[in-house]
Amino acid sequence: MKAVYLNKFGSPDEAFEMKEVESPKPSSNQVLIEVEGFGLNFADVLARKGLYPEVPDRPCVLGYEVVGKVKEVGSEAPDHLVGKRVVGLTRFGGYAQEAVTDYRAVGVVPESMELGSALALATQYTTAYISAVESLNLYEGDRVLVHAGAGGVGIALCQIALSKGCEVFATAGSDEKLHFLKSLGVQHPINYRKTDYAQAVKSILKDKRLDVSFNSLAGKSVKKDLKLLGSGGKFVIYGAASRVGKSGGFFAGLRLLWDTGFITPLAMIMRSKSIIGINVLKLGDYKPQLIAKCMQEVITMADSGKLSPVAKVYSIDELNKAHAELEGRRTIGKLGIRW
Repeated sequence: MKAVYLNKFGSPDEAFEMKEVESPKPSSNQVLIEVEGFGLNFADVLARKGLYPEVPDRPCVLGYEVVGKVKEVGSEAPDHLVGKRVVGLTRFGGYAQEAVTDYRAVGVVPESMELGSALALATQYTTAYISAVESLNLYEGDRVLVHAGAGGVGIALCQIALSKGCEVFATAGSDEKLHFLKSLGVQHPINYRKTDYAQAVKSILKDKRLDVSFNSLAGKSVKKDLKLLGSGGKFVIYGAASRVGKSGGFFAGLRLLWDTGFITPLAMIMRSKSIIGINVLKLGDYKPQLIAKCMQEVITMADSGKLSPVAKVYSIDELNKAHAELEGRRTIGKLGIRW
C-alpha cells in the first residue's frame, strides 16, 4: 500500500514523501480500514512545522481520521463491522491507503454520505459536540463567541449553538467567510483582520457579557476572551493556532505561555468563571467510550439533517496544496484527501 510520510519539518513540498509500505495488521481490539480518503486538521499543520508535541518520531504518518470499508477485524472486535463503510478516528496513521484503529473509534456512515462530510464528523464535529454538549450546557439566548467560525470545528460549533437558540459571535478573516457565516445564520460575524474582535464584541454587547467562548487560538486571545465573559461564563479551549507563522522551539513555547497568561483557580472562583480544555486525542486514550458515543451522536444528527458539514475534497496529488491552503487560512470547513 501507499502512505504519505512526514520525513522532516518544513513546507509541504519538503516535508512529505509518498512511500510503498506493508499494510498494517489489526491487533485484537482493532479494525483494518481500506481507506477511501483521509482528513486534514490544523494539528497536521502544526505537526508538519514541528510545533505539535504529540507528533511521533519521524519518519511518521500523520492523520487523525479516515473514511473507508472495514477489511478485517481483530479477535476482540465485532465481526459485523466487516464490509461496513465507516469513519474512524486514528491516532496518527491516517495518510495511508489502509489504516488500523480501535473498533470503538469508528462509526458506520451511509454509503450516500459524501466523503468530505463523513470526514468532518470525526475530529471536527466530535470535538465540537464534546465542547458544546458534553462539557457544558448551552441555553437559549446565551451569547457565544466562536473563533475561526468558518473552520471545520467552528462551523460545527456555530451550527450547534444556533440550533439551541444562542446569539452567536464568530470570527473569520475574509469577507467571503463573513458572508458564509451569515448564510449559516450567525448573527454577528466579525472580520478579525480588519478590527479588534474584542472591541467589536464589546460594541455589540454594550453593558452585557458573553456566556461562552470557544477558543482554538490560545495566546493573547485568552486574556481578551476571559474579560469578555460574565459571571458564570465558560471558556473552552481546544487548540493553539496562534503558534502558526512563528518559529518553534523552547522560547516560542515560553512566549505562547506568556501571551496566554497565568490563571489561578482563586481568580476563577472570585469571578465565577470556568476554563475547560478539550483534547480529543487524550480523551481517545482514556475514555474511548465517550469518543464513540459522541461520534455516533453527530453521525446520527448529520444523517437526519440536524447538522450540515461543509467540506472540500482534494485528490492525493493535491495534498501539498491543501496543506498550504489550510495553513494560510484560505479554506472554509473541513478539508479531505481522496485516494
